[in-house]
Amino acid sequence: MGAAFVRDLTELAQISEDERRRLEPVTRRYAFAANRYYLSLVNWADPDDPIRRIVVPDEGELQPWGRLDPSEEAAYTVMPGLEHKYPDTVLMLVSRLCGGVCRFCFRKRLFLKDEEEEEEILDDVDGAVRYIASRKEVTDVLLSGGDPLMLPPSRLERLISAVASVPHVRTIRVGSKVPAYMPARLTDGSGIVDVLARHSPPGRRIYLACHFSHPRELSPQAHRALRALREAGVVLVNQTPLLRGVNDDPLVLSTLLKELSAHGVAPYYVFQCRPASGNLPYVLPLETAYSIFRRAVSRCSGLSARVRFVMSHATGKVEVVGLAGETLVVRYHRSPDPRRTGAVLLLPRNPAAFWLDDYPTPESPRGALVGAAPR
Repeated sequence: MGAAFVRDLTELAQISEDERRRLEPVTRRYAFAANRYYLSLVNWADPDDPIRRIVVPDEGELQPWGRLDPSEEAAYTVMPGLEHKYPDTVLMLVSRLCGGVCRFCFRKRLFLKDEEEEEEILDDVDGAVRYIASRKEVTDVLLSGGDPLMLPPSRLERLISAVASVPHVRTIRVGSKVPAYMPARLTDGSGIVDVLARHSPPGRRIYLACHFSHPRELSPQAHRALRALREAGVVLVNQTPLLRGVNDDPLVLSTLLKELSAHGVAPYYVFQCRPASGNLPYVLPLETAYSIFRRAVSRCSGLSARVRFVMSHATGKVEVVGLAGETLVVRYHRSPDPRRTGAVLLLPRNPAAFWLDDYPTPESPRGALVGAAPR
């Protein structure tokens, strides 16, 4: 089935006229896009089908909740499309195109139809490379967007070549849902995999962070795409948010983690769904989500159980470590503030919390900060 895009609900013959009418206000606020291959994975007889929930709008998206930049990426933007949050890692937003628009996208601000947002996509590649080259502490560059693998191969080649030319850059990461949304793009001779292969020699591999969220996305077409990437020397990992109605069942999530490992894709992160505008129908309370995650991991062997449950918070990458009685234990895996890196927070339980901001701050007498990195 072709990869032609569907951008209007009138093209979805599988939904009723009444449902279309109810969903149209959502698409006026938040962009809708999917491709026909991915839509073919939907079981349209099931109104709660998890694949459907990933791409088809939900009326609840219009509830006033969340914010457009939930991780405050603007605070770490050093030039349009270039973020430098952690000392050794730079993030480049290189595309505003995706193989589909995830309903729970935390950068949906890039696709808004009715707001004048400041340009956030990298245009000055040479300027970005000069910035990276001038900072020898930067060893890791992450290409994101949008989806970098939706770029024309020539553009992707120029971009990766430029970044790889910096001697102190040791790893290049690409965040992409193309293996799930449009796997044929990686097997149809488009040249994308060839670009990745040229820049993934021994000792300096490209890392591809796939975005598989449900086992059914691991179709035979996806398996072929993953095999092509592995044969190209690309190291594969996976990250997904934990999503209401998609993978919020321990059996479903553990199946996903085990199937990924079986196909050579290391489970990397399961995220607490970010409190982005429109995301309320997809997010679960943090402690509920973590409990589901732990029950899923308990079903997995060590290879699949390497995965971590984290929040990409404005103050850093916060790993949820455990629930101990009336205490939530979290640890700063990374932070732009070196005093926080490695710190453990002991927070009073709050079953209604969705995000770190819903707990007392470390400075609050109700919260404790222990084990911080030395000043």
